[in-house]
Amino acid sequence: MAVYVDAPIWHFAGRRWCHLMADDTAELHGFAARLGLKLSSYQGPPKTSAPHYDITGLERDRALRLGAVECSREEIVAIFRRVRVSSRGRAFRKAA
Repeated sequence: MAVYVDAPIWHFAGRRWCHLMADDTAELHGFAARLGLKLSSYQGPPKTSAPHYDITGLERDRALRLGAVECSREEIVAIFRRVRVSSRGRAFRKAA
């Protein structure tokens, strides 16, 4: 299993932001805690269909140093589709 980050291309509040995602929600939360992220910054069902954290470019640099995998926009979209959850809380998993 792995934790992934895309490029910080989203501009908001004077900063650039990107996505932190993982193959498993528990792994995502554990990694986020190691990064010093608060659980309150987590975005997942029912708010969004794919569990993730929005992180700044500086947090992204730290995530990469901790072992996160750098992804292109296309790769992070594929991960989003792989880990997304239905409105009923069931994971959508595509067969590999």
